Amino acid sequence: MKALVQLLGLFVAMGASLASAETVRLLPDRVFDGQNMHEDWAVRVEGDVIVAVGPAAEVSGNGARDIDLAGQTLMPGLIEGHSHILLHPYDEVSWNDQVLKESIAERSVRGAQHLRAQLHSGFTTLRDLGAEGAGYADIGLKQALEKGVIEGPRLIVAGPAMVATGSYGPKGFADHVTVPLGAEEADGDSVVQVARKHIGRGADFIKVYADYRWGPDGTASATFSVAEMSDIRTVAELSGRYMVAHASSAGAMQNAISAGVRSIEHGDGGTPEIFAAMAADGIYWCPTLAAGEAISTYRGWQKGKDPEPLRIKEKKRAFITALEAGVPMCMGGDVGVYDHGDGVWEMELMVEYGMEPLQVLRSATSVNAQMMGLQDKIGSLAPGKVADMIAVDGNPAVDISTLRHIKFILQGGHRVLQ
Repeated sequence: MKALVQLLGLFVAMGASLASAETVRLLPDRVFDGQNMHEDWAVRVEGDVIVAVGPAAEVSGNGARDIDLAGQTLMPGLIEGHSHILLHPYDEVSWNDQVLKESIAERSVRGAQHLRAQLHSGFTTLRDLGAEGAGYADIGLKQALEKGVIEGPRLIVAGPAMVATGSYGPKGFADHVTVPLGAEEADGDSVVQVARKHIGRGADFIKVYADYRWGPDGTASATFSVAEMSDIRTVAELSGRYMVAHASSAGAMQNAISAGVRSIEHGDGGTPEIFAAMAADGIYWCPTLAAGEAISTYRGWQKGKDPEPLRIKEKKRAFITALEAGVPMCMGGDVGVYDHGDGVWEMELMVEYGMEPLQVLRSATSVNAQMMGLQDKIGSLAPGKVADMIAVDGNPAVDISTLRHIKFILQGGHRVLQ
């Protein structure tokens, strides 16, 4: 529980700094509470805490300043489940060149700008899935946020992430050339030591690459064995943390399930049997639809004009299969591959690929909070929860793209946008 205590400590610290914040009653047309949409509801906030939610006539306005949000939907702040705050779009600079040619200083400055863009687009919490060659810079950015040095969502971070030796990039250099890698290598007995090191440096969870493109002809093939990943999970759980896995191939997904991961990222090769197993074990899936479309676009695909690339067809098949199986669905787009501040794109694609808008809203709020173990603090609007919320024009349960029209942002009781 140590990690959860540390994470919740951030909320306590934010509350202390905002103790003198005013009391307000928010009056929108409707409220999405993290589960359902309600017409003519109101929310009362005192400082950084929600104290009342319900029909407007029943939420007291005594001692509160009313904020009129006519025409708008009030809902929990959005939660991004799969981000890379230290990356920027690959059509600007390739992944290899970001890892090899951009300094940690530059990447950190970019990261601070990315965080601000995310917050101002309605995301009040981000789970970051690895620093991608920038060491522990993600943890440094999290600490800067907690100190109020920079502005952005609260961060839940993995640190460098873990890869099996020889599997990850950058690669393809002569034998005498040693280059930085996008994650930290570990094997056999060393997986325990590396996992403990990441925890000691401040990682909130452990990310492993259960597969990567190191198979014949560059196909995605398994990396860590089930035994290795089980050892990593044991270390993570002893410290109150959890393990997640990058896995695109069916074999690696099955290994990750057997090892007891909290979530699987990407999962293009998932089969009905694999998704049924994930649903049975309550394993979350982050499909990263937007990253697939972005990379295809960078390679010349023109959506709506050209035939769909194989990776898009596979992703759509997997998405429908997972929905039918009842897999708990994370809203996580792999943002960083595409523009920070454009996280709503993933939500639009989830609807386009077959999910109901209300389900997508749940994924981006209460489901992601549950996945991160923060459901007691964020992800829904209820008394006692942290006052993280946004208001948007229109009704996103009818048109998910209304989330692009943010009118009001409250993070921990602090008004970011009004």
